[in-house]
Amino acid sequence: MQAVPAQLTIRAIVLGILLSVVLAGANAYLGLFVGLTVSASIPAAVISMAILKIFRDSNILENNIVQTAASAGESLAAGVIFTIPALILIGYWDTFDYRWVTVIAMLGGFLGVLFTIPLRRSLIVEQKLTFPEGAATAEVLKVGNDPAAGIKYLALGGLTGAVVKFFESGLRVWPGSASHASYLGNSTIGYVGTNLSPALIGVGYIVGLNIATLVFVGGCISWYIAIPLYATFGLEGDPALLALFESGTDANTLAGTIWNTKVRYLGVGAMLIGGIWALISMRKSLVSGIKSGFERYSHVSEDGGVVEIPHTERDTPMKIVMIGIAAFVVPMFFLYQNIVGSFGVGLTMTLIMVIAGFLFSSVAGYMAGLVGSSNNPISGITIATILFASLILLSLLGQDAANGPAAAIMIGAVVCCAAAIAGDNMQDLKAGYILGATPWKQQVMQGVGVASAAVVIAPVLTLLLTAYGIGPASAENPNSLAAPQAALMASVSAGVFGNGLPWNWVWAGVVIGAVIIFIDTRLAAANATFRAPVLAVAVGIYLPLELSVPIFIGGLVAWLAQKAHMGRGADDVEGRMRGGMLFAAGLITGEALLGIFMAIPIAAAGSASVVADSVAALLGLESLSIGTIAPFVGLVVVGGVVVWLYNVASANRTTV
Repeated sequence: MQAVPAQLTIRAIVLGILLSVVLAGANAYLGLFVGLTVSASIPAAVISMAILKIFRDSNILENNIVQTAASAGESLAAGVIFTIPALILIGYWDTFDYRWVTVIAMLGGFLGVLFTIPLRRSLIVEQKLTFPEGAATAEVLKVGNDPAAGIKYLALGGLTGAVVKFFESGLRVWPGSASHASYLGNSTIGYVGTNLSPALIGVGYIVGLNIATLVFVGGCISWYIAIPLYATFGLEGDPALLALFESGTDANTLAGTIWNTKVRYLGVGAMLIGGIWALISMRKSLVSGIKSGFERYSHVSEDGGVVEIPHTERDTPMKIVMIGIAAFVVPMFFLYQNIVGSFGVGLTMTLIMVIAGFLFSSVAGYMAGLVGSSNNPISGITIATILFASLILLSLLGQDAANGPAAAIMIGAVVCCAAAIAGDNMQDLKAGYILGATPWKQQVMQGVGVASAAVVIAPVLTLLLTAYGIGPASAENPNSLAAPQAALMASVSAGVFGNGLPWNWVWAGVVIGAVIIFIDTRLAAANATFRAPVLAVAVGIYLPLELSVPIFIGGLVAWLAQKAHMGRGADDVEGRMRGGMLFAAGLITGEALLGIFMAIPIAAAGSASVVADSVAALLGLESLSIGTIAPFVGLVVVGGVVVWLYNVASANRTTV
């Protein structure tokens, strides 16, 4: 019998921990910036192959272990930044409490690992779901005999993203966006604009034209339909906004106020029904998957002999899984009780968390098998959890419960972390299944990745909060990180307790979401290649349009590059485009890491312009800004990045 290559080696564990920490920080920045995150499995796999190649005895399963830990770190960051910053936005915290953030992230992440262990055999082995990112990672590892080319594209993209970010945000040579709004007629508002971020171009390239288009369509629903209509016909019945308009405010400010106070709640409604629909539409598959996963597979043959289980089928024993779940639930109960000060309410919160966590972790794992981790409806199921928890807590604590919104957000945070980790873990286990890895070793490494990211995520969030601010931009924090997902969670929880939710807009969003779901079911029935997952449109509705535009451009670049390869008759279009994917991942990582590094001097000096002011003083200048032509220069620079990305993606090369 052939010996199994070493997997859990010291060097693989150390490298996995380091990549988990770095990618968690990068994904935290990206998620706070735009409200979207992308899978880091393939970049992590390429980095691992390049580093471990210096050891003669390194192997493919060792590289798979590294990417397993690294991707767990970036997924945990997504679960944290979608929810925890909401506690800042509702005023419950002034800064991120290290102990609380670490405990919530670690418990939610570990539960996500444990909840999905029973599902591995059903979803991967028996139902053979595709898990596209896991399958792609396995293929990258298979062809990784020469990872130098992949590292080159990652490095070029990273350097490009960092340099552009430094000139824009550090030196302030040009602004972060180019936009214009004006009144058309009396009060109707017209708007055009785009963010000048290479990272968003990279996000669009990685998620592809289908999802990028849907995000852009969602933005158009908000900014080209809902906002102009409300500005034209709704101001008369809205004294506050009418007074703002009559005061002579500019069109851009009025549009932003309408979006912030009214229109973005269309996205809340669409996400809410999207999360509920995800649970309803796969209820039968989930039941069968859970039942199959919990079945005890006999180790005894018909003649009474012991059957040796192949290492590729050895999951973490179910006894350990159940003990682990119980061990993590107990401290969660004391955490919740500490918030609300009531044994009964604390117990209720814990039960909600356990049930919702398991159900939605299962949904996330199943959805990852269908559409991938990057397209998982994490936002929708978290909103559904927070809304349900808020209503339950409202009935138990009453309207004036000071800690009610915070308690609901913390329930949602645990569920969100668990669901984010669950979807990512199933992708990693799919890659391991294809490569012949040992499941329990990957599951251990997923826990290592969770723990590594959990201990650093709070300092990263504190640094970003101090340097840039989190929430709507203000005179004090003009480059504030919008944290759109967390702002949405804050609005839902605080709105339930304060009767502040504009329910008419939420219900209108539910109707929009229902229409999109109907369209998607028709597309599925017709076996269409273009699909319409409701969560992608909902995110677009909730985002400022300037963020959706570069995402759409990135998706368009991916489509054009694919067409170029198909026109040449390439037999491996996806493989030939992998250089573009790695370049795009580099754009995201480079910009995100530069943003984190720049936060250090900004936080230390207490000034967002400290880098620009210092360099300008050194050169004897008042400012480094190039004046009125600055937005056009920024457009040209980002346009150059787009062209470069297309050239890398469409180059007629062999598989990276």
